[in-house]
Amino acid sequence: MLTILHHAAQLVGIAAAGECSVLANGSLLIRNGIIEWAGPAAEMPPITEDERDITWIDAQGKVVLPGFIDSHTHLLFAGSRVDEFEQRLRGMSYAEIMARGGGILRTVERVRRASKEELKALARPRLQRMLQFGVTTIEVKSGYGLTPADEIKCLEAIAELNAEGPWELVPTFLGAHAVPPEYRSNREGYIRSLCETMLPEIARRGLADFCDVFCEKDVFSIDESRRILKRARDLGLRLKLHADELSPLGGAELAAEMEATSADHLLCISDQGIDALAASGTVATLLPGTAFFLGRAYAPARRLIERGVTVALASDCNPGTCMTENLPLIGSMACMQMGMSPGEVVTALTRHAAAALARSDRLGSLAPGKQGDGIVCNVPDYREIFYHFGINHVECILKRGRVVHTS
Repeated sequence: MLTILHHAAQLVGIAAAGECSVLANGSLLIRNGIIEWAGPAAEMPPITEDERDITWIDAQGKVVLPGFIDSHTHLLFAGSRVDEFEQRLRGMSYAEIMARGGGILRTVERVRRASKEELKALARPRLQRMLQFGVTTIEVKSGYGLTPADEIKCLEAIAELNAEGPWELVPTFLGAHAVPPEYRSNREGYIRSLCETMLPEIARRGLADFCDVFCEKDVFSIDESRRILKRARDLGLRLKLHADELSPLGGAELAAEMEATSADHLLCISDQGIDALAASGTVATLLPGTAFFLGRAYAPARRLIERGVTVALASDCNPGTCMTENLPLIGSMACMQMGMSPGEVVTALTRHAAAALARSDRLGSLAPGKQGDGIVCNVPDYREIFYHFGINHVECILKRGRVVHTS
């Protein structure tokens, strides 16, 4: 199978160093799902196949980019928390909402009541909307079950949705999202359940690529998070961490210490945390939609970038603090509220997001040998995607070289 995108106004590539490059009048050849060649249209290799075996996509006047990657989502959930949205608008804090029975545990109650089929039916339209915005690879966390059976139910649902495609889903176990109500007076019992029951079974069945922990004041402490992450690492899972979102607890330093693939949120990261990430290979995944939704100060993107930290961007799609599937809008927020350039944003949504999922060897750029995931945007300049914000510029989406969506 050969797919050719030809005469793009801009072919946007991401170099190994993470730099965004733009080639005018570029073309792209994808054979059997893998990028075979990318370069100036005038230098495209001769095509010998019968034209009936080729999919030609005319990208004249348009921009071609790698498929976007959303490396942090909680999109498998049931129920709505729109009333909490209004409570927050009236000045109620996140902690006050949780104290009244809202927050994560409210969604946990709904997910526990839902069947696996119901959860999949709720997730499909969210995945479809993400795909329509050019997102071809999506990390999906569990974490709204918080019992062995319910966490496995959620991870099985993610695996089955991944098999349906055309999206590519990356499963993350987030059993350490909150202490469930039945363990409120027995935190140690819940941590033992995570380490001795849930993690071994999930690792044995290969249901998750990553283990994540919500490391935060009044959630999981540094020491508790380290214990859970170490157990996950010993079982062969890669590590992620919700770090320094609401307070400068030291989550970034822990992520670096544990050699986590990514440390996410980082709204309250300290100078010491930035130094720790800069000295490590851990990706800083920033979630500006959550800061926007909560009315909080944004993560210090410029300080992280200037210190040499690899910065990715993701949606944090979830029912409580960032209910959106629009990843390009997240990119606009990063430009306008965090001082990132459009080129830095494209890199953060592609190559660096692939690094946050330990997949930069095959995803995140239009280089030969990479998976043929690409998007065609109906704009002449890639900067328009974030400048003309809030609408969908994506016209055509390819996953492994196949057209999976057109508008």
